[in-house]
Formats: sequence, structure tokens, C-alpha cells
Amino acid sequence: MRILVTGGAGFLGSHLTDALLARGDDVVVLDDMSTGNPANLLPPRPGLTIVDADVRAPLLLDGPFDAVAHLASPASPPEYLRRPVFTLTTGALGTQQVLEFAARKNARVVLASTSEVYGDPEVHPQTENYWGNVNSVGPRAVYDEAKRYAEALTTAFGDSQGVDTGIVRIFNTYGPRLRPEDGRVVSNFIAQALAERPLTIYGDGTQTRSLCYVDDLVRGLIAMIDARGERGPINLGNPVEMSVRSIADLVLRLTGSSSRLEWLPLPTDDPVRRRPDITRAAERLDWQPRTSVVNGIGRTIAWQRGNHRTAPIRPATIPLAS
Repeated sequence: MRILVTGGAGFLGSHLTDALLARGDDVVVLDDMSTGNPANLLPPRPGLTIVDADVRAPLLLDGPFDAVAHLASPASPPEYLRRPVFTLTTGALGTQQVLEFAARKNARVVLASTSEVYGDPEVHPQTENYWGNVNSVGPRAVYDEAKRYAEALTTAFGDSQGVDTGIVRIFNTYGPRLRPEDGRVVSNFIAQALAERPLTIYGDGTQTRSLCYVDDLVRGLIAMIDARGERGPINLGNPVEMSVRSIADLVLRLTGSSSRLEWLPLPTDDPVRRRPDITRAAERLDWQPRTSVVNGIGRTIAWQRGNHRTAPIRPATIPLAS
């Protein structure tokens, strides 16, 4: 197939691009490089085309396309807090441009949404039928509401214009290429441990996350791309729930770091519990994660140790995003 990947130079998008190329697809990556890293797409390979462009502008790409994987959006808390209007308009205008492009090309669209649409959930574990508990004027709203609107717009194009659309809701994903300064729990803890700096835990550490290794997540994305007519939404994530304190302890054990733990106040609207129900993914996509958290974090430590040992950690006022 010929597939457009928006945000394809980012953490998740570059791994998806690698996997699509490896199976023989042609991939066009569209990325403005504002949060993506061109090095993630090296070396140049047959079948890969890179377009440096803003997804919020009309997509003027020649030739046929079979599918679009729409991943373009800041996902790091420091990044979306730094550029709140950009984040919201990427979710709104960017998604509209992608859907209009797909309509012209008769291509399937898969929207990469997020578990953040569930907010601080009052239903546990989270099923796709749960509508969420989101504060539309809180500090997290710029990301949460961008994705919620993108889901509504994607659904509307499917209903009213016959575009073949699908929505996946991605839970906490980690792995190589996740920047140490990204502001997410695994990357922060590993960077702090390798630098022998305190591991910062927000709240009492009992809040939970479910960590999915990037290779597993990419398999789910590809299954959704291939599942023509499947609209979702479908949760993609690891149903193994861990406390933030236990994640910190695991990172310390695997790095051999002597870093201490530092306790900071829990940010506004930070989710207390997060765990996906993946029954729908298993039934409709024949998908479930395979990589244990121990193995996945071990691989991420090895990558970060070799690539970013001295990289700075950008402070995040809203940690632990998906």
C-alpha cells in the first residue's frame, strides 16, 4: 500500500513508518519537525518520502493513497503546555485537512487518539463505551479536548461523507526514541536515574498507569489500518496496571542507580487510575501486547543510555501522559 503518516518523524510515528516499510509499503511522512526528529527517519530507504509541512494547511500530495495514519500532534506535556493553541488547532484544523485529503483520495484514515479522552476516569478499567471525566477548562484540556474534537470530526466524516475512518485510543506508550526531556513517566525516570538525579514522583505514587511497549502498539496500529470498515474506537494499551511508585522502583533496579525519590504535589486533573479494557482490540483486531514491562523498560534504558546519557530533562508541570 501507499500510506501517509502524519507526525511520522515523532516517537510513535517513526516506529510505525519503520514497520510499514519493513513489510513492503510505500510511506509518505508529513511532519513540520516541531516536535519530531528527522534523525528518527534515518537512514534513507526505498519507499520512504519525507514532506516537511504543517498538517493544518491543505495537503497537496500527488498520486494515490490507500491509507492515512494521523498521528500529528504534540503529545509531550511540556510541548502541549508550551503551545496550547497550536495543539488545539492541530487537533481541529489538522484533522479536518487529513479527512478532506482522505475523501479526495478514497483512502482509509486511522486517527491516533488517546486515553486522555477518559480524563480522570470514574470507570475502571476504561472501556470504549465510557464517555470520560474531562475538565474542558483545566490545564490538560488543550490536549484532551483536541483529541476529543478530532474523534468527533472523524466520526462525522465517516457518517456524512462516507470516508473509511477508524479511531484508536492509545494508552501510555514508551520505548526507544522517546526523548528524555519528554515529560512522560518512563522517559523522565530513566533519564533521572541514569544521571543519578532524584526521581520525581507527583502525589503519593499510588496513582496507576498501564505501560505498552512501542513495538506492540505499532502492531495494533497496523492491524487497525488493515481493518477496512472498522471504525472503533478501540483501546490500544497494556492492561497490566502499575503504580507510579512501582515504575520508579523498577527503573532504579534495572539501571542500578542510587537515585533517591523526590515527592512533589499532584498536578491538577492528573488521572488517579489508568487501565485499558482491550477486549475489543482482541476480538476485532486479534491484538494484545506481548512485551513484558521488565523487558520493554530494559530495552528503553539501553537505548537511552547509548543515545542521551547527558540530555537535559525539561520540567513538566503535568507529568505522566499517555
